[in-house]
Amino acid sequence: MNICIVGTGYVGLVSAACFAEMGNHVWCVDVDPNVVTTLKQGKIHIFEPGLEDLVKRNYEDERLFFTTDLKEGMAKAKLIFICVGTPCGADGSCDLKYVEAVAREVGQTINEPKIIVDKSTVPVGTADKVRKIVREELDKRGLDIDFDVASNPEFLKEGDAVNDFMKPDRVVVGTEKSDTRKAFETLYAPYARSREKLIFMGTRSAEMTKYAANCMLATKISFINEMAGICEKVGANVREVRIGIGADHRIGYYFIYPGVGYGGSCFPKDVKALINTAREVGARPELIEAVDSVNNRQKKMLASKILNYYDQQGGVRGKTLALWGLAFKANTDDMRESSALSIISELTAAGMKIRAFDPVAHTKAAAILRDNDLVEIVNNQYEVLEGANALAVVTDWNQFRNPDFDRIKEALVAPIIFDGRNLYDPAHMGDSGFAYFSVGRRAVGTER
Repeated sequence: MNICIVGTGYVGLVSAACFAEMGNHVWCVDVDPNVVTTLKQGKIHIFEPGLEDLVKRNYEDERLFFTTDLKEGMAKAKLIFICVGTPCGADGSCDLKYVEAVAREVGQTINEPKIIVDKSTVPVGTADKVRKIVREELDKRGLDIDFDVASNPEFLKEGDAVNDFMKPDRVVVGTEKSDTRKAFETLYAPYARSREKLIFMGTRSAEMTKYAANCMLATKISFINEMAGICEKVGANVREVRIGIGADHRIGYYFIYPGVGYGGSCFPKDVKALINTAREVGARPELIEAVDSVNNRQKKMLASKILNYYDQQGGVRGKTLALWGLAFKANTDDMRESSALSIISELTAAGMKIRAFDPVAHTKAAAILRDNDLVEIVNNQYEVLEGANALAVVTDWNQFRNPDFDRIKEALVAPIIFDGRNLYDPAHMGDSGFAYFSVGRRAVGTER
């Protein structure tokens, strides 16, 4: 099939490369000529395991094309996927200006029937809004061209997006037209060879499904983080509690890892957007409001532990913290809504110096934190420890899971670790001579 992808951000580029990998011809449109030039050179502007090789191979095999010209990108395409950003407004609402701009240009350009697809995460009713904009632009041109607007939300995990796309749990499509349904059946057939994965529904239901899914996952994260806080108060171990509840197949083990809260481009924005949508229609989204509130608190939890620990030692001012991990999760360079930023903000506001390391996100982090004189980004995992008063682990990169603890102890001023991801065993840490603080588990080594 011939496909046009508008927007080569995270969703757009992954979708384009994976569609091309199955033999489709895909034209990617981006307004930034520098991005287009970079992609034509076989390089990608985002970090995602496996994606660069996929892009390079399909571009060289002439199944993947890049342009800044929407007219060129749409010329041969039957399906036009809108994959542009939908940032969160100050009030939590979803800003649709980029989606609307694409819809307007599509209406000003098309000369034959097309299927327009919202793949960006958008509020319920956006497909109707896009349809209205395209129709208005066609009316201005005096044209009556048949077109459809469908919803095909993405369910990709950053760090494993290529695998998620190629082997999806499900593919949700919102449409009311049989011809559109047939087009999607053809497009997604190679991704569902072992079982039927296509789920068709109404357009508004598909739009709602995306938000409901992310809010459910965010709820599980906030739930286990709240349980972790209670465990610390009552002397329980959240790791054991997690095993006990996760064994119930109705609950499961996924997304009930306690930590420093969720971040990234999806959960924070989508939770806030659904809260805003619910309020607009007169609903009371009390549960997801609580999910958001718990997460905001959890993102500052590790900073609070550090501040409390040093409160009896004259405070953190003038002290230095080594910090491992800046991205919101492992296997990405995405700094959006990263808990590390909240932790750094809290501690530097109190006068603490931060020396931070991240194997991938260091460049983006340095740009974000360049105006904070108390922050230094270091490019070596162990160099960051030299002369620091303590170590904080914030992102669960694999290389942090089994580090050289003797080397850590030797480099730090004192053997103190604040583990925001529960990567280490408290008993082992205590036996190794560390003062060790984690999430939802009793601190060890604090009597020294």
